[in-house]
Amino acid sequence: METQRRPSPPARERLVEMVGKCKYSCQSAGDTLAWIHAIIDFIVPYIFLINAHVVDFFKDRLWENVDEEWIDCLRRESVENLLLIPSGVIQEHWPTSLKVFILKLQSMVLHREQADMQAISPSMQMTSLNSVLAHGMNLKKKHEVEILSAVVSSIANSVRAHTIIDVGAGQGYLAQVLSFHYQHSVVAIDACSHHGSVTDARAERIKKYYASQMRKSGSGIRDLKGPKTITSCVLSTDILKDLTEMSLRGDGDDQLFKGKNHADNGKLHCPKYGNERTSLVLAGLHACGDLSVTMLKTFLECKEITAVVSIGCCYNLLSEERFTDAGSQCGYPMSHALRSIGSSLGKSARDLACQSAERWRSLEMVAGIHNFELHAFRAAFQMVLSKYYPEAMMNTPSIGRKGKALRRRHQRRVVESQRHLHEVTSSLAIKPAESETDGILGSALEIQALPCKASYSERAGCEQTKFEDIYLFFKDFCESGLEHLGIRPSHNIDFQEIWKEAEPFTDLIGPYWSLRAALGPLLETLILLDRLLFLQEQGSVVEAYLVPIFDPSLSPRNVAIIAKKIGMDLES
Repeated sequence: METQRRPSPPARERLVEMVGKCKYSCQSAGDTLAWIHAIIDFIVPYIFLINAHVVDFFKDRLWENVDEEWIDCLRRESVENLLLIPSGVIQEHWPTSLKVFILKLQSMVLHREQADMQAISPSMQMTSLNSVLAHGMNLKKKHEVEILSAVVSSIANSVRAHTIIDVGAGQGYLAQVLSFHYQHSVVAIDACSHHGSVTDARAERIKKYYASQMRKSGSGIRDLKGPKTITSCVLSTDILKDLTEMSLRGDGDDQLFKGKNHADNGKLHCPKYGNERTSLVLAGLHACGDLSVTMLKTFLECKEITAVVSIGCCYNLLSEERFTDAGSQCGYPMSHALRSIGSSLGKSARDLACQSAERWRSLEMVAGIHNFELHAFRAAFQMVLSKYYPEAMMNTPSIGRKGKALRRRHQRRVVESQRHLHEVTSSLAIKPAESETDGILGSALEIQALPCKASYSERAGCEQTKFEDIYLFFKDFCESGLEHLGIRPSHNIDFQEIWKEAEPFTDLIGPYWSLRAALGPLLETLILLDRLLFLQEQGSVVEAYLVPIFDPSLSPRNVAIIAKKIGMDLES
């Protein structure tokens, strides 16, 4: 396998000079705002890429909006190198303007390498979860919970918090580790009542384990308490404000939430303990959409909440209405500075912010080809709708994950056909290489056997991926999509004509979407910096920072916003 070509040191130095020595910081509100303005200025010329929809690729000839020199170069590039573009990897033979684009973009992306948490917080004690606490967690979830629980526990200890509130707790993994392993008082809130039941049942099993261990060790049985569970949709800061009314007055207080799992139109009713001061920490592991925003706003509005640790996700679900009311629940922008200039993203940009450079980089060549191929099928299917069913396009139809389902079906057929072929050739003493096959064995799925270094365009025209075979796959895709939309396919539909029109440009899908995906991490950076600036605008009363706490290859949404109120009397 040939080695990947990179710019020689002198060439790279010249490129860096062209890009400029861009070192951005978010140490202060002024630094953060300067970084944000740099991002906004950079993305303006590429709005056409950000707002692009895969379904319109062929219909609107989207590739014609991209620099022709870039497209001509990238259409001959290997799939492996296309998949590295979102990570900022450039090739020496690329046009200078393309290399400058990638390098400048990357210079503004928030670094995602996992931080050394022990160096950041020497007092933090992070240990591996035992098999009982980790039961039911996949590798990703175990990694996240191990690290975040240690971080949250350290923060809670530093502010002497009475209680940790796990917002969007799901099945309670984080809440249970904080409760049983780190022995904090924890409240787990989730909108799903089933999750609350699962959390409670799981907590009972964990209690039995720890009780058994204590009996065996002869250390005596201490009072084991799992997290308290509440079921409620957190639609505004009001519900979290109500939670600040609670106070724990000792381990024996079982009446904290009398009749758990109750809610009244989004308002929780928690018991009050007079004027006793409480100290709470909000924690959220991938709290979706506006839920992360609500956590940060509630942190500022409620004096009882002294710290917050938030890791957001699902930026596509953020609200973006333009309100002038400072108390609105607008998900983006949060900061006063961006609200004052009317900054907006739009749904396509928020969707794109969810893209992960790490996931792109980890794809193998075959998976990359499959993804580009499915993009092509979906875009060509839109041409079918445009020509034969224009009324269906009015509702922005969604056909789900038909491509992947079809591919799994085709793969099963390949395996079955290959098994049958093996049986036949064995009985006839014929070597498989000497037998001739047609149909599915010559389909696009045989792309898996192609040389790894063939370019995307070379593979698209390879003899093994004949037009007729890929067309049959496309036809299946369209028929399945129409069925999903409740449309009975007409005999008048000329699928072959549509595919003939689209096929010459299918090798442009990979280059186009790789360039577009490269903007995803930059848009996520913009969203995260806006949230940080929102906190920094409060002045010296709040200490806030962004920390990548997870391994991005395991958990792409790995940046935590950690904030504390400072200069406050935290004595219990």
